[in-house]
Amino acid sequence: MSVAHPKPDVAARPSVAAIADLTKADMSRVNALILSMAGSNVELIPQIADHLISSGGKRLRPMLTIASALAFGYRGEAHVKLAASVEFLHTATLLHDDVVDESDLRRGRKTARMIWGNQASVLVGDYLLGQAFRMMVEVGVMRALAILSNASAVIAEGEVWQLSAAKSMATSEKDYMAVIDAKTAALFSAATEVGPVIAQAPQEAQDAMRLYGRDLGLAFQLVDDVLDYGGSADALGKNVGDDFREGKITLPVILAYARGSEEERVFWRSAMEEGENGNDALRHARSLLAAHGALDETKERARAFGRSAFAATRAVPDPAAREALADVVAFCIDRIN
Repeated sequence: MSVAHPKPDVAARPSVAAIADLTKADMSRVNALILSMAGSNVELIPQIADHLISSGGKRLRPMLTIASALAFGYRGEAHVKLAASVEFLHTATLLHDDVVDESDLRRGRKTARMIWGNQASVLVGDYLLGQAFRMMVEVGVMRALAILSNASAVIAEGEVWQLSAAKSMATSEKDYMAVIDAKTAALFSAATEVGPVIAQAPQEAQDAMRLYGRDLGLAFQLVDDVLDYGGSADALGKNVGDDFREGKITLPVILAYARGSEEERVFWRSAMEEGENGNDALRHARSLLAAHGALDETKERARAFGRSAFAATRAVPDPAAREALADVVAFCIDRIN
């Protein structure tokens, strides 16, 4: 059973239009704050920050922060700064990721490291992290600061864990899920939890929104894992096949390796560990993934996390916000339908 849209007779494919409409007014303030806080007398900082910030991303994570605050009746100013902080944490992570992964393309454009170099990309990422924490402190809600600062540490831990497991076919399914829980889901979870926290919603609501964000983040990453072997650069935000060419061990690869023959395992070790990963190897990898149902299994795992995230929206009292948050889940899963 796949994640259903809350309106069963809707003909159009799921989108993020509802959450964009719900958060439009506040997101205009978030965007203005992002541009302001990305400024600096050091010319290279706004150049690199603007390159990534203006590259066409949906700003989904800050929208989730705004929506999760409005969903529980928040009427202050803190959600704007926290949403901008979430976007800066995400942007800094992307800058660092592209350096670690040696990525050339991000959302159809050259990565910052390809234009300005690795050192500048890392340092500007550090600057954005500093600006994020500055805004968190200005909000002055210790629980929100604790949630977002913990997420920042967990993300970094996940990055190091992934680096240590890179190009190793010994990576277990359990280890991989722990990595994406830290690397991807942690920020989604924090982004949605801080909303009900500043709204002083009941603990049950805070717990539900933390679960919503975590499971949405896990579903989001697993969908990306599938798309890397059969999607488009537009849908994925990077070159299709990049994970394979970079030797990234993702869930479909782990499943196919576990189910394959010894000859197939030799192929996977050669491709992922020794860099024998050209176009012919990518085609063979796709055939093995299909033969062992690895992509279908990963899709079903993503749908299961989507169902859990969808169920968590029942804790949201505001109907418009509840529908908007459910639509985000449907949009995420629809990318593989």
